[in-house]
Amino acid sequence: MKWNELGSEPCSVARSVAAIGDRWTLMILRDCFLGVRRFDDFQARLGISRSIIADRLKRLVDEGVLRRDAYQDRPVRHEYRLTDKGLALHPVIMAIVHWGDVHYADETGPPLLHRHKACGCDFVPVMTCSACNDPLTARDVEVRPAGA
Repeated sequence: MKWNELGSEPCSVARSVAAIGDRWTLMILRDCFLGVRRFDDFQARLGISRSIIADRLKRLVDEGVLRRDAYQDRPVRHEYRLTDKGLALHPVIMAIVHWGDVHYADETGPPLLHRHKACGCDFVPVMTCSACNDPLTARDVEVRPAGA
């Protein structure tokens, strides 16, 4: 299978990776969730070439993950904001953050803590069953073809 064929595979993972799976796209999404919106701010935070940022932002806009809003007329400048489709990636980003915190934090702990605004407590993301609310691990899940 070729990289450019992933999006047409009958697999949700392949289609998702085709849309958001490269490292710079994930870093841009991380920054979007941290409130970064402007091209120059992405460039300053990530330190990568302007052409890579422009390409990834365009892909995310084309995918409907981000929307581009003008904030200045002369010269025209844009902000990039998460759409509903982009906001739906929050659990994915949080799962990656938690995985990195568990497996790559140094002796001082994770670099950032996440606090639930409603209760004021720090939290770690947990996947639960939408039917019974039990926590889920890989061993608790059975995969079967759709329609079976």
